Amino acid sequence: MKFLVGVSRVFVGILFIISGLIKLNDPVGFSFKLEEYFSVGVLNMPFFEPHALSISIVVVIVEILLGIMLLVGYRPKLTVYSLLGMIIFFTFLTFYSFYFNKVTDCGCFGDAIKLTPFQSFIKDVILLFYILLLFFGLKHIKPLFNFNVTRGVVLLGLLACVLFANYVLNHLPVKDFRPYKIGANITEGMSVPEGAPEPIFDYEWKFNVNGEEKIYVTQGDYPSVDGEYVSVETTEVQKGYEPPIHDFTIEKDGEDFASSLLQEDKLVMVIAYDLAKSNYDAFTAIKTVTDKAIAKGYKVIGMSASNGDFTSQIVKKYNLDFSFYFTDETALKTVVRSNPAVLVLEKGTIKQKVHYNDVDDLKF
Repeated sequence: MKFLVGVSRVFVGILFIISGLIKLNDPVGFSFKLEEYFSVGVLNMPFFEPHALSISIVVVIVEILLGIMLLVGYRPKLTVYSLLGMIIFFTFLTFYSFYFNKVTDCGCFGDAIKLTPFQSFIKDVILLFYILLLFFGLKHIKPLFNFNVTRGVVLLGLLACVLFANYVLNHLPVKDFRPYKIGANITEGMSVPEGAPEPIFDYEWKFNVNGEEKIYVTQGDYPSVDGEYVSVETTEVQKGYEPPIHDFTIEKDGEDFASSLLQEDKLVMVIAYDLAKSNYDAFTAIKTVTDKAIAKGYKVIGMSASNGDFTSQIVKKYNLDFSFYFTDETALKTVVRSNPAVLVLEKGTIKQKVHYNDVDDLKF
């Protein structure tokens, strides 16, 4: 039992630290995932949505600290009981998501490792098994150092987490795992390679044949049946290739200009997924850098999911010398974790991407 507890201690501790650090690298992204869980269609807790960012930061810091506490043996009983409570909650959450197909990605490892709801549930069941080993073998968890040293390690971990969270919130994630990272080409990210697997669907056709309802299953072809068509149900039996970027558009008046704009040699995108939630002070600095970019031959566009009246007000208020295009809010949240933010592209390749606090760092 002592050996099993030791293995579980290392496995659970390291996994919690890694999982927490990945999410702490991008707390804004994790907060979007929590908002999805809190929404009316999932847990029906919309009153938590405005606090999703604060909750996300607290949750991931606690996750990391519990991993550290387990490894160094600081307050073993508190640590193991907390781990057990946390994993029971998340096992329920991932089961709910899997069973009712509510959230397609749990966000357990941020954008670094995408897990399906079923994979997330299995992962939590495995973790629950190892944490139960720790629970029943609690007496075998001994501190690695004396009490003051272990407490000092935990406090240092807490300080490091707070400083790291403060940095990424005021700039951008240190490591970008999304398909819009610097150096990525958006056009290439939207393309489907030749020979990529195509989706396969089963079609369940219902016909009324001589007063009797009969079902015919095909994989696309309309069945040759001497009867009256009733209905058809479609089931995806094999997923096809989905490009990393599949929901990116740059629209104006119902027309998508993405393909032409992504061919521009010099393009600056000012992205604000929701202008109602933007940091308005940032538009003063954005006005300065975009004017500089325009003077150097760059085409500058704004991209937002806000309506035209709102974007026109912002353009007028800050005397911006560019207009806004419409892009889906979820897509813009994926592009950059800042509202607003600025990207510099060359023929669709992202050359620079900055938080609104860092627009002065842009080079044209």
